[in-house]
Amino acid sequence: MKIAVAKEQDPAEPRVAATPDTVKKLKALGAEVAVEPGAGVKSGLPDADYAAVGATVAADALNGADVVLKVKRPEAAELSAYKRGALVLAIMDPYGNDAALKAMADAGIAAFAMELMPRITRAQVMDVLSSQANLAGYRAVIDGAEQFGRVFPMMMTAAGTVPAAKVFIMGVGVAGLQAIATARRLGAIVTATDVRPATKEQVESLGAKFLAVEDEEFKNAQTAGGYAKEMSKDYQAKQAALTAEHIKKQDIVITTALIPGRPAPRLVTAEMVKSMKPGSVLVDLAVERGGNVEGAVAGQVVDTNGVKIVGYTNVAGRVAASASSLYARNLLSFFETMVNKEKALAVNWDDELVKATALTRDGAVIHPNFQPKSA
Repeated sequence: MKIAVAKEQDPAEPRVAATPDTVKKLKALGAEVAVEPGAGVKSGLPDADYAAVGATVAADALNGADVVLKVKRPEAAELSAYKRGALVLAIMDPYGNDAALKAMADAGIAAFAMELMPRITRAQVMDVLSSQANLAGYRAVIDGAEQFGRVFPMMMTAAGTVPAAKVFIMGVGVAGLQAIATARRLGAIVTATDVRPATKEQVESLGAKFLAVEDEEFKNAQTAGGYAKEMSKDYQAKQAALTAEHIKKQDIVITTALIPGRPAPRLVTAEMVKSMKPGSVLVDLAVERGGNVEGAVAGQVVDTNGVKIVGYTNVAGRVAASASSLYARNLLSFFETMVNKEKALAVNWDDELVKATALTRDGAVIHPNFQPKSA
């Protein structure tokens, strides 16, 4: 069984899909591990570190590999190097990318989308959305602090008192909760909002204040899988009014709201941005899906009348060493379920984890949510 660790082709992707630590564990499963040269350099992992734990570092690492570990989905140009029938584990971004799914199916690979991992107890250790969002939430606060011309904590000095920064987190998933915790550690006064009622207690347990229109619709605003439901226009209007009034008084706003498979909901309008004090900062973690903040531009910091809108992409990748470490462990944990006691590759296609994540197999797109639409 040969496992290849691919070097990411996207120059903006600094993460890597395996670390020397996980390579050791892959070898313990009976695998031969080959790593493309330079795969881990941007995460602070030189080739020598992989070679030291028994991996082969070679330009032809992908040749004949039974399993390929990646961060991002392989593009069409990369697929020619993959063996037909190879298992490919990566963050596949399948929504709206039908051509890419077809290309993977045509290449004969079995593609697994790590971000579709079900949120069940058994799969927590494999949950890439949580591991990467956790780091993105942390980094969002650091990026906001970098752009903010003042300090976070209240400081009482001989020259006078500096007030604490006011930070508002919009969307209290994994990223939002980490953003709250990080902003609190830095000494900010933190408020947060989310449409899911279960988050109120989580917000308050971290020492922040919860802000929401708590009506009947709010009480039923969560799916069985724990995701936010799309709210009615009426509720959105009421929440927007409450939010607009609150945002005027905030120094830093961090938005994290995403609905799987849909454009990011618009949470902050241009009018709300205009109402903020000069020097205020907004950090939009949903910018790659269209953005929660009107005026956010992917990959840029936009200055609007003295208010900065931070639209960095791949925010988890901005702490690449930590992100790679966690992501590699996610992949390892999932891969371990595909190896039998005899240390041979044995995918159980009836396993709920496999069914939830398998996109392509034997030349076809097999995931029910991404079946090609008939003409």
